[in-house]
Amino acid sequence: MQLNRISLRKRLNAYQSSLHLPEQPGVEGRLLRSVGLLLEALGLRAALGNRCQIINDERFHSARVEAEVVGFCGERVFLMPVGPLAGIAPGARVVPIAGGDRLPMGRSMLGRVLDGTGKALDNKGRMRADDWIPMQGEVINPLERCPIRQPLDVGIRSINGLLTVGRGQRLGLFAGTGVGKSVLLGMMTRFTEADIVVVGLIGERGREVAEFIEQILGEEGMKRAVVIASPADDAPLLRLRAAMYCTRVAEYWRDKGKHVLLLMDSLTRYAQAQREIALAVGEPPATRGYPPSVFAKLPALVERAGNAQAGGGSITAFYTVLSEGDDPQDPIADAARGILDGHFVLSRQLAEEGLYPAIDIEASISRVMPQVVSAEQLAKSQRFRALWSRWQQSRDLISIGAYSSGDAQTDLAITRAPQMEGYLRQSLSERVDFAQSEAQLTELLSAPLPPNHQ
Repeated sequence: MQLNRISLRKRLNAYQSSLHLPEQPGVEGRLLRSVGLLLEALGLRAALGNRCQIINDERFHSARVEAEVVGFCGERVFLMPVGPLAGIAPGARVVPIAGGDRLPMGRSMLGRVLDGTGKALDNKGRMRADDWIPMQGEVINPLERCPIRQPLDVGIRSINGLLTVGRGQRLGLFAGTGVGKSVLLGMMTRFTEADIVVVGLIGERGREVAEFIEQILGEEGMKRAVVIASPADDAPLLRLRAAMYCTRVAEYWRDKGKHVLLLMDSLTRYAQAQREIALAVGEPPATRGYPPSVFAKLPALVERAGNAQAGGGSITAFYTVLSEGDDPQDPIADAARGILDGHFVLSRQLAEEGLYPAIDIEASISRVMPQVVSAEQLAKSQRFRALWSRWQQSRDLISIGAYSSGDAQTDLAITRAPQMEGYLRQSLSERVDFAQSEAQLTELLSAPLPPNHQ
């Protein structure tokens, strides 16, 4: 009887296994119409996120373009093209691409410039893939992530001493246009203590991509860097995919135990690309024209950065956020401020005064600084911020001759102002490590006062 039960169980398991057939590629359809950025296909059987190839009929000029399924309504499937649609005619075949969501990864990508699909843009030949991984990585249980306990040396004095970054932290660089955010990113790329640097240039002007690589990043910075570039003239889907791709590259190296620095310029362009797609599909606009899906995708992207499990690698991420018209209440800036672990605000006023990097110390914060520095270092940074705030508040009165000395703290701030400005100012080629930053801050705060201010 026991043998019969075992034999019956084996046959039952074999039957159940036969029901799990291998995945079949989707059924192709026909292109119905094209409206703006959106394509409609009929008869297509493909899931959301699937990639498809649009192929012209033989009667027309042979043209092909890749597209991705972004929505559906009944029998109609909506797609967003990756490239230009010139030459595509009504009735073109829409063929699902089997296994098209896997990306090549490996050491050969270091020092290379890639687009949002992983293809090389630098004319250095094809890369050798060590691994092929899906676009969507595994989500790490938040309780299994290693806490942020170790400071990260970014080589910039004002950040090391006053806004200390923790390894695995996610921060935003909030700025308008032309205040030096790209220069600051380049300095961090060259100076930060990291095994791998992943740079995502999302929605930038094409001219700026080459300038960033040649002039700001430089040959030395490119040796350990991977650059993912999707200029402003790329399709919104390609810009969206480029942001996801550079995050996936960072995850790949983190999973191999490396400490990764991820720089994405910019998170705002990522949100704008998603807005274009969502509005084309028919999603209603909400805050300042941004549909709700934009605010759902931002944390989904940002939360993929950070530390891995104990003993693993890390991703320290900096996302630039463009404040339209220098408006701090811009909806993307406001949403990013709530999901990031801190933010550095770049001031146009400081940039106009020639103080670079133009970090507004009063408006900036690193939320993990108390966990990664000593109580003494934290007290020094708070002391500096208090003096700097006093100096900024008294400048207008001094400029019009309405200030009269008498307040001890304000007088001290005015006396220390030149040294504080010198501490915040740093040239593009100058690297100041963590120990130097702390020592110079200590020296500034403990320097003797002139006789008439003692």
